[in-house]
Amino acid sequence: MLWVKSLHIVFIASWFAGLFYLPRIFVNLAMETHEVATARLLLMARKLFRFTTILAVPAVIFGVWLWLGYGIGRGPGNGWLHAKLALVILVIGYHHACGSLLKKFEAGVNKRSHAWYRWFNEVPVLLLLAIVILVVVKPF
Repeated sequence: MLWVKSLHIVFIASWFAGLFYLPRIFVNLAMETHEVATARLLLMARKLFRFTTILAVPAVIFGVWLWLGYGIGRGPGNGWLHAKLALVILVIGYHHACGSLLKKFEAGVNKRSHAWYRWFNEVPVLLLLAIVILVVVKPF
């Protein structure tokens, strides 16, 4: 199980690296006015989103494997896991939202400012912080 846990951590870290950087590209896209630079940023965002999606799949698979293999979440004192799983669903939703925003940029219909994307970029940091605290501290 330690191998599975190690792989889960590596894929989670890699997935979040993409979730941290993709909205930074959105910040630049929201500010960019030159077509060539916009095209290059869109290409970067497309590739990063695809790669981040590929990383998310084994992260979730190894997480489910750990959940089923360790039997975590069964019995009293495991409220932390239910909270963590709710936050993981929010992370998946955030990932999906990034894909939707990318499609809007590709279609040229983005209506949000670079300042909005700067705040949007903070969401995965807060989610990761909460998830790590739940997993390590197990407050309930």
